[in-house]
Amino acid sequence: MALTQVSSNKCAGGYQKVYEHESVELQCKMKFAVYLPPKAETDKCPVFYWLSGLTCTEQNFITKAGAQQAAADNGIIIVAPDTSPRGCGIEGEDESWDFGTGAGFYVDATEEPWKNNYRMYSYVTEELPKLINSNFAADPDRMSISGHSMGGHGALVCTLRNPGRYKTVSAFAPICNPIGCPWGQKAFAGYLGADKSTWEAYDATVLAASYDGPKLDILIDQGGDDQFLSSSQLLPDHLIAACSAKKIPVVFRRQPGYDHSYFFIYSFMSDHIKHHAKYLNA
Repeated sequence: MALTQVSSNKCAGGYQKVYEHESVELQCKMKFAVYLPPKAETDKCPVFYWLSGLTCTEQNFITKAGAQQAAADNGIIIVAPDTSPRGCGIEGEDESWDFGTGAGFYVDATEEPWKNNYRMYSYVTEELPKLINSNFAADPDRMSISGHSMGGHGALVCTLRNPGRYKTVSAFAPICNPIGCPWGQKAFAGYLGADKSTWEAYDATVLAASYDGPKLDILIDQGGDDQFLSSSQLLPDHLIAACSAKKIPVVFRRQPGYDHSYFFIYSFMSDHIKHHAKYLNA
């Protein structure tokens, strides 16, 4: 699969790059960002996958999160894909900010007219890692995943559905129980249909309740003044209860005064990179 380099900028001793490719899963052109630390010039490096939230592209994380220096210091490649297919010409894909373009929800859609393109789960877990492993100095046996909001949901789901694949997982203000919140209900009804039993495969709280895999160490940061926490879109208490019942360790840090923005993510990003480095570089 051919990659076209869109941009390359020297950053923290390494390179922040953006590439474009024709996606088989999504049947459209897709962009992803990749940060290559200095170590990648001489050695294979572990890969930290970052899944962004609603309305984002690959640009939000690389320009706002400030993760590159910590990644350089720890010899970690960072891969940040887009949040949905783009320009598929599907009727209604650009009508709302929380469904369609920029809102793929990291599921494989089963409903018309979305099912042929909106396959972000398979893109993130299968197609993208193969692309990264074959084109960059990536160690395929050492990868981890993180994300924000919708992307935090995606990171948790990818980890819980694929025991042992990711060395660790973390999230910022994740949508923890999408079948129980308005964002998730809208997205899942549209992408997955009316049978709510099919929604459970993409709900971290449900998946945690039946998880039977290698020991996990989940780190979650949540802003105390996050408007989406108070409007019951995120529901972290539900996930914490499910993890507690299964004895899955979760470090949940409620950060007073912080909101849902990248200012919050920037403030604690280095903690998350260190958390991942502990397992990726073990």
